[in-house]
Parts: sequence; structure tokens; C-alpha cells
Amino acid sequence: MTEALHPAPSTRGSRGCRILPWLAVAAVIVAVDQITKARVLASLALGQVVPVTSYFDLVLAYNRGAAFSLLSEAGGWQGWLFLAIGVAACAAIVWMLTTHPGRIRFAAALSLILGGALGNIVDRIHYGHVIDFLEFHWNWLRPVFPGGYYPAFNVADSAISVGAVLLVVDELLRIRHRD
Repeated sequence: MTEALHPAPSTRGSRGCRILPWLAVAAVIVAVDQITKARVLASLALGQVVPVTSYFDLVLAYNRGAAFSLLSEAGGWQGWLFLAIGVAACAAIVWMLTTHPGRIRFAAALSLILGGALGNIVDRIHYGHVIDFLEFHWNWLRPVFPGGYYPAFNVADSAISVGAVLLVVDELLRIRHRD
């Protein structure tokens, strides 16, 4: 009788609470990403370049494609594809966070990727493209990128990149400790 009145706590509910900090990290990334993009949109015209240092510029660029403007000239269908991929990735990440909330490095990496993906999804839904504004250029990049200019990116892209590196580090450390 006591069991019926006081059921055992659900691990699912406690897992849900344990991912809240990781979802908060993702939300902060989305907020910072959207605030910086709004400031750039209010301050710069499309294509306008503002030199900040000898190797860094602020520039307003629209990316209808994926990383490095992949498929940016595809005619419009690619936006829907990248939106669907982003939504599917976010769903998968939330599921992984739910199943592994206690793996700190892993969850931190996923929350960075989630926040970045959501920031770019907001752009695709709101504008039909992703807003990029950070541009680095060095002579040593000339063999790979025209004029040595690395493609413009944003806060969301940065969070995704840092999260991806952290995922690799987490896996390497996990393998190392398993041996």
C-alpha cells in the first residue's frame, strides 16, 4: 500500500532536471549569438568591412549554405535541408544529454553544439540565411583561402567548433582511461 502512495522516484525525471544546466548553457549561447547578430545588422550594411586589427575584420555577410558557404548558390532548397538537419541534430543532442547528463565534458560539448545549432536555426527561420560577421585573414591562409581570408562566421559557429573539439578530447580521454 505504501508503494502505491509513494512510488519510487523516476530516473527519467531526475535526468530531465540534470540536463537543465546544459540547456541553460545552450540558451546563453543562443542569446549571445542573437544579440551580436542584431548589433551587427543594426551597425553594418551587407558586405561592409570594418577593420579591427591587421588580421581581423567585422563584416556583414549572409550565408544561405552550410559551413564554408557549401551549397550557398543552390537556389533556395538548401535552406530547408540545413534547417531540417539542424532540427534533427538538436533533437539527437537533447536525447544524448538526457541519457548522459553526468558526463561533464561530453555534456558541455553537446550543449555548445546545441546552442550554436539553435542560433543558426533561428537565423534560417527568421531571415532565410545565417548572419556571419567575424572575419580573420592571414597571409599563411592564402594557399587555402582566396586572399588569405578565412570565411566569415559567427558566435554560433564558434560554439559548434569548440563543442566539436571538446567532443574529440572527451572521446580521446575516455578511450585512454579505458585502456
